[in-house]
Amino acid sequence: MTHIVAGYPDLKTSEKLALLMADNGADFVEIQIPFSDPVADGTTIMQANQKSLDGGTKVEDCFELMEKVTKEKAAGKTQFLFMTYFNIVHHYGIEKFCKKAAQCGCYGLIVPDMPIDEEPQEKYLENCKKHGLKAVQVISPLTPERRLKMIAKAAEGLVYCVSKFGTTGQTSELNPKLSSYLKKAKKYIDVPLAVGFGISTKAHVEAIWKEAEIAVIGSKIINIFNESGGDLKVVQKFLQELNSYTYRSS
Repeated sequence: MTHIVAGYPDLKTSEKLALLMADNGADFVEIQIPFSDPVADGTTIMQANQKSLDGGTKVEDCFELMEKVTKEKAAGKTQFLFMTYFNIVHHYGIEKFCKKAAQCGCYGLIVPDMPIDEEPQEKYLENCKKHGLKAVQVISPLTPERRLKMIAKAAEGLVYCVSKFGTTGQTSELNPKLSSYLKKAKKYIDVPLAVGFGISTKAHVEAIWKEAEIAVIGSKIINIFNESGGDLKVVQKFLQELNSYTYRSS
């Protein structure tokens, strides 16, 4: 799974990045709807959010982007998801947002600050199900067993496993307790596990795939894009290097 911020550095380029990822082995692409206070994100993605907002990106622009990429890749295997924060969804209108996302071809939603406890009031899961969206649940190393059981009942599509404490951002070493954490999660959760936060190398992907099904790479790709001066060929090379491992392992 890869990650882009819609509208970073601009909408046309984010569309090219999403399609490039799909063409170079990404099974899932997260399209982040930018938000002014992305609390789960580290410096790289936070800055991308702000630049996108400064450029005038609106929620409707993100729906248009989703529709373009899903139409372009309708016959492919890549699934496109929206990732954002609940303030965006709530302000837009939960049912209206879910209906629109589904109409645009979105596979599911990742909303890390929508706690499952709020479902009786918000009807978020209910509306996702009504419109055929996978409501991706998020867990962390601190998630207790009681909560894992709750999440397991609601889990659809995949569960996003935060690999470490803190925010997103590439790191050199994985959490040394990652294996035990994922084994614990698998005791309760039947859907595939996607592991993100700090994943940046083929070695990380290999380590994750011993315990989980999906490795999520976000900040690393944005950093490569930034450091290359926006050269898509450099991003493509990195994706192909990851993909070479994918095919050897499949």
